Amino acid sequence: MNKIRGHFIEGKEVFDNGDIIKVFNPTNNEEISSISCAKDSSLEKAIISSEKAFNEWRQYSIAKRTEVIFEYKVLLERNKEKLAKIIGEDLGKVYDDALGEVRRGIENVEYACGIGEVIKGEYNKNISTEVDSWSEFLPVGIVLGITPFNFPAMVPMWMFPLALATGNSFILKPSEKDPHGSIFITELFNETKAPKGLLNLVNGDKKTVEFLINDKRIKAVSFVGSTPVAKKVYELSSISGKRCQALGGAKNHALILSDANIDYTTDQLISAAFGSSGQRCMALSVAVVSVKIKNEFLKSLKEKVLKLKFGSEDLNSNSFGPLVTMEHLKSVENNIKIAEDEGAEIIVDGRDLFKRKNSKSGYFLGPTIIDKVNSKMKSYKNEIFGPVLQIMEMNDLSDGIDIINQNKFGNGCCIFTSDGHSARAFAEKAEIGMVGINIPLPVPSSYHSFGGWKDSIFGDLSIYGPDGVRFYTRRKTITQRWPSKSTSEGVDLSMPNNLKQ
Repeated sequence: MNKIRGHFIEGKEVFDNGDIIKVFNPTNNEEISSISCAKDSSLEKAIISSEKAFNEWRQYSIAKRTEVIFEYKVLLERNKEKLAKIIGEDLGKVYDDALGEVRRGIENVEYACGIGEVIKGEYNKNISTEVDSWSEFLPVGIVLGITPFNFPAMVPMWMFPLALATGNSFILKPSEKDPHGSIFITELFNETKAPKGLLNLVNGDKKTVEFLINDKRIKAVSFVGSTPVAKKVYELSSISGKRCQALGGAKNHALILSDANIDYTTDQLISAAFGSSGQRCMALSVAVVSVKIKNEFLKSLKEKVLKLKFGSEDLNSNSFGPLVTMEHLKSVENNIKIAEDEGAEIIVDGRDLFKRKNSKSGYFLGPTIIDKVNSKMKSYKNEIFGPVLQIMEMNDLSDGIDIINQNKFGNGCCIFTSDGHSARAFAEKAEIGMVGINIPLPVPSSYHSFGGWKDSIFGDLSIYGPDGVRFYTRRKTITQRWPSKSTSEGVDLSMPNNLKQ
């Protein structure tokens, strides 16, 4: 690429002669392109065009909106391999992982295609004598989506297809670290029959986000990112009178009971801890292991981890790719050092392993396993967001659940066991939004909703699925009477109630 990319407003690429942010390929540190930060004039244009498109789109029938969303799904299917390659270059994801991201995003487009079924509303005839009452679910207006670097296609598709299907317009502000996947899916959407300006994309930084959140014409904000930023976005949105769903960070735990299948469990944990280089909000970052099987578990885990491939600039020969930036690489390495200084034991050190690998310029870090971790350690409290798995011990199930529940994050957790009673107790008592039983990444399908508890989310509603429909709509309840009598029954100043009617 190696060119300047602009914004997409009213279906066209628009450029600003302002600040420039360079975008690098994390595999080899080569500059891919630059993006121009949106000036206030471009942001104003994006909002005006979104408002115009919304006023047109909201009048479309459900069938006509669905036709556009389905047309978009077809375009995505035809271009999914190309999109996966763009994500690979932009973020450093290996091809299969990037393609998996694209497919999970398309699942949410498919859910949006069925909007006619899930937005039916509610109706009661003759709820009181000759009184009918029903609810309608109407769009909120312009929606702003602020998306993270780690899923440049999937997370936007968690947001805007459903927001559009329910009748809204959408402004997408992607991560400045890897915007090209988001740009591509926006370009594809603008090939549909949708009104131009229905999906706009603006590039920029913190200033861009603050300008958009503070604008009264934007009615709702969807955000995915780190907890400190999520909290700030939620506060700013609330102050400016917007509804907001802001998904933050995580520290996801797996409990491994003494009756777990160790071979199966270590396979699953490695996939969940090191896939996408650990740069997932649902990545498994802590394994809490029964003391009865810990030695056997660690032996199996270490043997398999040492067989992982990484660090090659031939990206798809790797098991997982690099970290997103040099700054983030240094942050993850610093957390490993902190754990070391705190007395934890590094039993597989990705820093040392990397020195024997091929890449000379990419942001690679090898898989790292840290044993003898406890809940007081700073490295445990931090969201490391890299290919690092921390090991803790538990005496029994109750001990393990306490460890999870005392953590400030509440995104996801899982248990590995052969005992149904233990699994059932875990699912009931874990104070976590998404729970897996013998599944390490319990990311719900598009028919359910994604969202954690505690410091992992700010706002009342989770993202996509049924909660997404509720978030992108507002309820209007209508009550009517058509009196059948020709004469009035007279004035009655008491509060109307069903028994009197």
